[in-house]
Amino acid sequence: MFDSLSEKLQGIISKTRNQELTQDNMQDALREIRRALLEADVNLRVVKAFISSIKDKAEGENVLKGVDPSQQLVKIVHDELVELLGKEAKPLDLTGQPNIIMMLGLQGSGKTTSSAKLAVKLKKEKRNPLLVACDVYRPAAISQLQTLGNDIGTEVFTIPDCKDVQQIVRSAIEYAKEKGFNTLILDTAGRLQIDTDMMAELLLIDRIFHPNEKLLVIDAMTGQEAVNVAENFDAQLGLTGLVLTKLDGDSRGGSALSVAYCTGKPIKLTGTGEKLNALEDFYPERMATRILGMGDIVSFVERAQEVFDEQQALELQEKMQKSEFSFEDFLKLQKQMKMFGSIDQILGMIPGINIGRDDRQKISHEGEKQFKKIEVIIQSMTPEERRNPNLMNTSRRKRLAKGTGLGQQEINQFISQFEQMRLMMKSMGDMKGLMGKMSSAGSNFPDLGRLGGLGGVKNKMGKHAVNKAMAMMRRFK
Repeated sequence: MFDSLSEKLQGIISKTRNQELTQDNMQDALREIRRALLEADVNLRVVKAFISSIKDKAEGENVLKGVDPSQQLVKIVHDELVELLGKEAKPLDLTGQPNIIMMLGLQGSGKTTSSAKLAVKLKKEKRNPLLVACDVYRPAAISQLQTLGNDIGTEVFTIPDCKDVQQIVRSAIEYAKEKGFNTLILDTAGRLQIDTDMMAELLLIDRIFHPNEKLLVIDAMTGQEAVNVAENFDAQLGLTGLVLTKLDGDSRGGSALSVAYCTGKPIKLTGTGEKLNALEDFYPERMATRILGMGDIVSFVERAQEVFDEQQALELQEKMQKSEFSFEDFLKLQKQMKMFGSIDQILGMIPGINIGRDDRQKISHEGEKQFKKIEVIIQSMTPEERRNPNLMNTSRRKRLAKGTGLGQQEINQFISQFEQMRLMMKSMGDMKGLMGKMSSAGSNFPDLGRLGGLGGVKNKMGKHAVNKAMAMMRRFK
């Protein structure tokens, strides 16, 4: 979402490299930052406050000896972005038995889907959530929530043909106490626009049941209107936080930078994809570093810990040491990588990889194509071949080429690189040394990037960037 803004801010800051921060070049930089923010659809009053604060800090900043002026500017802009995005992470209030979370928003903002995503997130945190269908007006709203609940294995509470939302919530609380649910997620009704009836109903729920959290779900692609919607809801209900959906979209991102500042309410959660596990806690500092192209290694490591199964990793380690790593194992590993996120997202989180948006998207596109090609090749093998790569003789490879519609050379290349990877893994032994050995090995290793669908990534990143990313990963390990 922030790719365009990120590129512009990085370009502006790079122009000040190896220069003193004078009144003239600072004015030029501030003018360009202002233009970049307005083009990103950031609210005008937010832009004015942001620029004014940067100017005050830059003029009052003591010049540090040995520090590049552009680095000082990066720190000032970074600190102001953190302030703009809410200063610090604010976790959900999960006190109370049962705890009540009220999901608010206009139709189309992603409120119902976000309710299901929140249930998935809470289940990972060992909570026992109950989804409550409070939207009794929108056609098929209840059935949509029930479908989502069935997909994620979470019960949905509803009273058939009941239009009394207060009765639904009251009965849901009693049911939760009886059945041991400790969190209620209320999927309330939305409208195409804010109206009196809608607010009256929400106010009654708020006054009678006192929810711990009142979260407004905002589509990050809404633009300037997001600020007006957030301010209206906050004025009526006193929001406790915001949920930004479609943060992985290609909109300009202005709403994300505006709503927290204009309402004074923290962004607590962000939707970063269509999958039902794509809801994350929001960290202002991490987002600021990503906007400035500094990566987000902490989120990278956290996501890795969430996606990769420790027991399965140990089993794979044993297979690697014994040279028993099979095509089947590689396919499992590739599926886990897909759960990790898109290649574009992964590259955006690793520090030191200064790749432009267009190049990153090309790499991601080519990588996804290679992933699919590898999947087709492996799935076209017999179960015995998938488990035993040594069986892949010339006749089997020819059959595979005909079955997949790929050239014989492509099949041979994939199998050859796979064998090189197996030999490398065996020689490495302990997976704990994997990162260190990869960062220092240079060009002696086979091009694993190409094998895993990342052909040409290493060249675009540069050896220094690779080593820097690996060193950072070891530090956070």
